[in-house]
Amino acid sequence: MQLRNKPEILSPCGNFEKLRFAVRYGADAVYLAGKQFGMRTASDNFSDEELKEAIDFAHSHGVKVYITANVMPRESELEAFGEYISFLGKIKPDAIIVADLGVLSLVKEKAPGLEIHISTQANTVNSRSCRMFYELGAKRVVLSRELSLEEIKRIRSEIPEDLELEAFIHGAMCVSHSGRCLLSNFFVGRDANHGACAQPCRWEYHGDGLHADIFEVKRPDIHLSALENERGTFIFSSKDMCMIEHIPELVDAGINSFKIEGRVKSAYYTAITTNAYRTELDKYFADPEGYSFDGTALTELESVSHREYCTGYFFDHPMQNAQITKNGGYIKEKAFLATVERFDAETGRAYLIQRNKAVCGDEAEIITPGGCARKFILEDMQNEKGEPIESAPHPQMIFSVKMPFDVKVGDIIRGK
Repeated sequence: MQLRNKPEILSPCGNFEKLRFAVRYGADAVYLAGKQFGMRTASDNFSDEELKEAIDFAHSHGVKVYITANVMPRESELEAFGEYISFLGKIKPDAIIVADLGVLSLVKEKAPGLEIHISTQANTVNSRSCRMFYELGAKRVVLSRELSLEEIKRIRSEIPEDLELEAFIHGAMCVSHSGRCLLSNFFVGRDANHGACAQPCRWEYHGDGLHADIFEVKRPDIHLSALENERGTFIFSSKDMCMIEHIPELVDAGINSFKIEGRVKSAYYTAITTNAYRTELDKYFADPEGYSFDGTALTELESVSHREYCTGYFFDHPMQNAQITKNGGYIKEKAFLATVERFDAETGRAYLIQRNKAVCGDEAEIITPGGCARKFILEDMQNEKGEPIESAPHPQMIFSVKMPFDVKVGDIIRGK
């Protein structure tokens, strides 16, 4: 069996803490943004100095850094955008992710050595677009989420071999066409295309009982038409994508980079999703002929905050497989209790930094990079002075517990 080259695991990083977790839990590359010109203003993002530190940190661990600069700038923003690109050219990330042709030309002018990736915001859905971006200097195209695996295979067969394809394989999907949504601007004046989406697709809507109209419960005077035409109707709250059970198909389609959505999600989310896809991809490449999915990685992914999972557009149109949510609600993630700061192998004590309240006697699980959850009981809890305690209720407090097995610095402890 001849395998394609091993895809990279590309993880989201909304701040430096998430970057550390992504690196520790197996990311080959991360994507992040500065304080301006990125598509996720709700995440902390990185100052100019932090961008330099992030690149140095990731590179010291053999991990690539892609900077998102994928907004569609107005005329008044072009000068500042050019200055920002010049700065990126000096600190040398591994690539810049852009969506606008004008920005692409700015990159070639201001930072000619910087690798260019075309954002999913460009809505690339065919091979001619891919080849055009390639001729303009792009090294990679992040494909639109609305493509099926068969369409991706066809695109792969029609483009240069050295043009890389990246695809989202996990996380939230947009109700509109990969971010081109106008509802946020319409309702509250927040521009989705500048990273300020208010996510009105997640709000609660009702029909008026008289017409084919719907309204949002807090805005009953604003009615929206829900008529269906020959192309279907538009659905609001989509399920989350999860392709962990389909690693072989993703590899076979010729995707070079497996992208996980979620820069605004928690550090725990970053660690668990990265670890799940890292582990499953490595397992497949270790023995492709004998590989079978055992469900362990999916169990891990069920532990993070998410909406009901589906396979997106990869196998069929969401409407053909009831791929829509009933209420748009999140399934909450397990409590992130602590991380291991130090482990004393002689005494078997793990010294922890608290993230959420931990109680002596409770069941817990520990997650180590490359492995699955191991269960244990929080026993013999002590504070920093070595005094017995019944719980660790204070944020960032140092406490220790007796462990039944060895653990490593940075391991995650979560509630059962």
